[in-house]
Amino acid sequence: MHPLSADARRDRRCAARCGPALRQCASRCGADDSAHGRTRPPDHRQRRGARLQQRPPRRIAKQRCRFRARTDSRRTGVTRPGAPTAQQVRAALAEVADPADAIALQRFFKTGPGEYGAGDVFIGVRVPVTRSIAKRFAALPLDEIDLLLDSPVHEERLAGLVLLNGRFARASRGVPDEVEQRRIVDRYLAAVRRGRVNNWDLVDVSAENIIGPWLLDRPRDLLFELAQADSLWERRVALLSTFAFIKAGDASTTFALSELLLDDRRDLIQKALGWMLREVGKRIDRTLLTGFLDVNAAKLGRTALSYATEHLDAETRADYRSR
Repeated sequence: MHPLSADARRDRRCAARCGPALRQCASRCGADDSAHGRTRPPDHRQRRGARLQQRPPRRIAKQRCRFRARTDSRRTGVTRPGAPTAQQVRAALAEVADPADAIALQRFFKTGPGEYGAGDVFIGVRVPVTRSIAKRFAALPLDEIDLLLDSPVHEERLAGLVLLNGRFARASRGVPDEVEQRRIVDRYLAAVRRGRVNNWDLVDVSAENIIGPWLLDRPRDLLFELAQADSLWERRVALLSTFAFIKAGDASTTFALSELLLDDRRDLIQKALGWMLREVGKRIDRTLLTGFLDVNAAKLGRTALSYATEHLDAETRADYRSR
């Protein structure tokens, strides 16, 4: 502690400023140094208080309560102001379209008269590019995705399905949002039934990522309904949806649908059937596959049998193909 008292220290400062003759006024100098031509610096607490008083009041942003029910497009599917639109996706795809690629793609996906993709329109955007563009519009509302799915342009429909996949995956993370999942499944099935998922790449990119996961722990009557539909694409959706079950170690529905479609000789059904059977042997148990083939090899079409036995040894493969 300082040996001098506060009053003594004040007297000493005053004496230094005013001289011995004015020592007697130390008490007055302490109260008002301006009497001797010098203003005493304000106390640091006074200075800080003055600054705080001069500072404009801070604006406090209104925070959205995290418990408030959301009503934006991510939950309702309705387009809200400022949300991305289908037109923006179209513009992004058109910007990178290549007419030369469009001709090649139309030929590859059999768009000629009488072919399975007859009348489909391509603008020439490769699949990886379409995926990357779709990723930029992940927040696209469901209503806008519907507009893409109803487009005559193949790449726009593909972008819409990639966006549905993403939405379903996000709704399935952690504790699944079953309301959102159901909304996506309903939109997807509606598109399938009105003929908008109408080529093998569109089916293959979507069925196992939407219908398959949705039905993992639910009754699978829907797949048997689709498998008996007149539409080639609905039947392929039924088969490809079982890929999700195969990855989870369950081959029962794949075998049941395969038996139902043994006599379906459409090339794209035969390929899908053989592909799913091959995946059973590859991912679950080869003896499950060979057990099914022991009973049904003679009934399978040549294409399906070729796909199903692709990973078997040459001798076993030749035996099944000779039946």
